Amino acid sequence: MSSGEFPEVRTVAGAVRGRREGGLEVFRGIPFAQPPVGEARFAAPQQVDAWDGVREAFAFGPPPPQEQMGPEAEPPAGLPGGDDWLTVNVWTPETDPAARRPVMVWIYGGAYKFGSADDPAYDGSRLSREGDLIVVTLNYRVGVEGFALIEGAPANRGLLDQVAALEWVCENITAFGGDPDRVTVFGESAGAGSIAALMAMPRARGLFRRAIAQSVPGTFFSGALARDIAEALADGLGLRPTVADLSGVDPRKLPEAGAVLTARMREYVHRWGPVALTPTPFSPVVDGDVLPTAPWQALANGAARDVELITGHNRDEYRLFLMLGGLLGRVDESLASMALGLFGPTPDAEQAYRTAFPDASAEYLFELVQSDWLFRMPSLHLAEAQVAGGGRAHAYELTWAAPANHGALGACHGLDVPLTFGTYGGLGAMLVGPTPSPETEALSARFRSAWTALATGGDPGWPAYDADRRLVQLFDTEPAVTAYPEEAARRLWEHHAFAALPLTSA
Repeated sequence: MSSGEFPEVRTVAGAVRGRREGGLEVFRGIPFAQPPVGEARFAAPQQVDAWDGVREAFAFGPPPPQEQMGPEAEPPAGLPGGDDWLTVNVWTPETDPAARRPVMVWIYGGAYKFGSADDPAYDGSRLSREGDLIVVTLNYRVGVEGFALIEGAPANRGLLDQVAALEWVCENITAFGGDPDRVTVFGESAGAGSIAALMAMPRARGLFRRAIAQSVPGTFFSGALARDIAEALADGLGLRPTVADLSGVDPRKLPEAGAVLTARMREYVHRWGPVALTPTPFSPVVDGDVLPTAPWQALANGAARDVELITGHNRDEYRLFLMLGGLLGRVDESLASMALGLFGPTPDAEQAYRTAFPDASAEYLFELVQSDWLFRMPSLHLAEAQVAGGGRAHAYELTWAAPANHGALGACHGLDVPLTFGTYGGLGAMLVGPTPSPETEALSARFRSAWTALATGGDPGWPAYDADRRLVQLFDTEPAVTAYPEEAARRLWEHHAFAALPLTSA
């Protein structure tokens, strides 16, 4: 513990020096594992080497290697370089070991192939200051480095990185003023899928007490599917999906192979099924070891009954992808029929959706079935599995429309992130605008209040979900607690089991 402009904290590996910023003490770029390069390439994260003296923790660590999100050939200027991808960042009101504040650990999304904790959208200062708690963000390996199934390497290396970061929190957070027995993990999209996996993983048991999973994706791969995808990816390089072959490719060049495969995935729809029409060839693998079973099965069997869970989704999840894909206003009946047949829960899904939503346009049906398959029903079923396994879950739906584009995007995917952090850069600026309205700020305050209330005391402020009443919190201009409003979709998916996705044919 130290006061002044540059507080110092001693971690297990050595002392770090942070900065006072806006009434908080902030530490960036603290390594929680060795750089996963050289001999450590494609290996499980390894314990970081201790250091002498005081290490400056002023700057974020470099992001893990990944594809560029847009068409730019060069990554943005100013990003830190180097191989120290596995780092954590800490926002704390006070580095007093006696304070024992609750801790919230953020796991970013990004289709399991993008993302890093230096994104301004994940600035933890507002949550920390207003909630009087500690916020931790972390980097984990994405894309080929983190999730491709490679012979000679453990599966789910990105998830193992997250476990290593949570172990770092348990070992070190007391020195930053935190309580290792009151850790809440929270994340969105692939971050929420990661949290669902962590709740099912024996290696993560006991590392967190509460979890918030925002828009959980339903994509978990079987070993057979993941192997086939890895073979296609490596084949594009003229290589095999082995540590020996892929270790010879520069980590910063390997994401290009993932981008090439993503562009060609439609060619594999007969083998990979609906995965071939998603934006990513990466997802956690149900390998029987790191991840023994799909999260829904594990939770229903009681794997996380001692973890208090919030999970939910946005009403119009897939509309963001319609916009990004240039499909808004361009979906015809044939596209809708294809999507209903491929993504729907039963062989007669097209007829079932058309009967349940008789007035729906082709575009709305196209959007709806993909929202349901990818995010809405996996999130709802996670709450139901948690309750079935004897645990406690609180469910929600964001129904507030993003102000951008005159509300055309509705309550789309990603809208909850700026509302969670109360920061409006990046995606937040695109959806909300650079200057939030009073209405936006009021809704954001409700998100932060509910999330920090769970982290602090285990109760977000609305009734727990149960199979009879199915009560959920609606986040909108006028908040309400009501029976789950997407009842027609829920009934269509009621008997669907979210399981590891198969390799559909050879």
